[in-house]
Amino acid sequence: MSSDEKILFEGKTFQIVNKKFKKNDKSINVEIAKRSPGVRLIIVKDKKILIIKEFRFELNDYDYRLPGGKVFDKLKEYQESLRNKKNILNHAIEAAKKECIEETGLIIKKIKHFITSNAGLTVQWDLFYFIVYEVEQNKTGQHLEYGEEIYPEWKTFDEVKQLCLNDKIKEYRSVGVILSYLLRNSKT
Repeated sequence: MSSDEKILFEGKTFQIVNKKFKKNDKSINVEIAKRSPGVRLIIVKDKKILIIKEFRFELNDYDYRLPGGKVFDKLKEYQESLRNKKNILNHAIEAAKKECIEETGLIIKKIKHFITSNAGLTVQWDLFYFIVYEVEQNKTGQHLEYGEEIYPEWKTFDEVKQLCLNDKIKEYRSVGVILSYLLRNSKT
């Protein structure tokens, strides 16, 4: 299968492309929104997971979430990394460490890639999920960006499961990953 791509729009964070896919004598055109990847952290300690309660402007309310953020601040940085055939997973690990300090005030000591979630054909936005097994407190605490309001909370596996099942975590891609992790690592 081959493909041709034409850029329709490019901003700071997103790019919209028209991509033509060809297979044998058939072809289709698909409009795709592309965004550089993000990271999410499942921080585990003593059968608890660190969840953040964050004010989200798109919801005009608080949401429980996994700590995380962008791998690259700008689409251009992501594209440059792809052109240079850099290992995006290595960038994601560094972003995970940075986001952990910023949002939780914790320094990652032991991290493992868990899964990468792809949004699908028409939206390309990978989320790299990591399990963090060991952390230490950062002496200066959280390093929140302007406008961020984030409160870290340790929750038992069962409490996190209930947050997922009761729609208290609105990032539903993360809900699936969290429940997968819990099913693999708990007896409940």
